[in-house]
Amino acid sequence: MISVNDFKTGLTIEVDNGIWQVMEFQHVKPGKGAAFVRTKLRNLRTGSVQERTFRAGEKVAKAHIENRRMAYLYASGDTHTFMDNQSYEQLELQTGQIEHELQFLKENMEVQIMSYQGETLGVEVPNTVELEVTETEPGIKGDTASGGTKPATLETGLIVQVPFFINQGDVLIIDTRSSSYVSRA
Repeated sequence: MISVNDFKTGLTIEVDNGIWQVMEFQHVKPGKGAAFVRTKLRNLRTGSVQERTFRAGEKVAKAHIENRRMAYLYASGDTHTFMDNQSYEQLELQTGQIEHELQFLKENMEVQIMSYQGETLGVEVPNTVELEVTETEPGIKGDTASGGTKPATLETGLIVQVPFFINQGDVLIIDTRSSSYVSRA
């Protein structure tokens, strides 16, 4: 058991028969009444996000998530295959389990597979990935002064807003948490 006063971003807890990851938390001490902790939690089974308030000092069960480093191999229909680089054991996940992460996955990319008591919860991709631009309008000389953006389609199908100077074939660094352009690689 862990006290809600000890919450940290990224901590995994077990509440109401669900496995939740703390995305944000805030300790609140109102002038009148008892202190409490306001949190934003993400369900690791469904991906849904929920805001929840706990009384200060309340105890919750800590969930021990096991992470295994695996490589993304290929997709076959709605099934995606991953392989453990040490034991060569393969794992298959359905598209519904990793829908958001598929926007960033390339073949042979290393990821973390999260599991809880033998149940696979999902895939954790790195905070930034390098993806190639497959389609975007050509930049026009002089457009960069305005600081505007244009849409670009990346090799995984993800569409992000990029500066005007980005061209087709450029490799970009993309932030996987916000699905946004960071810089050229």
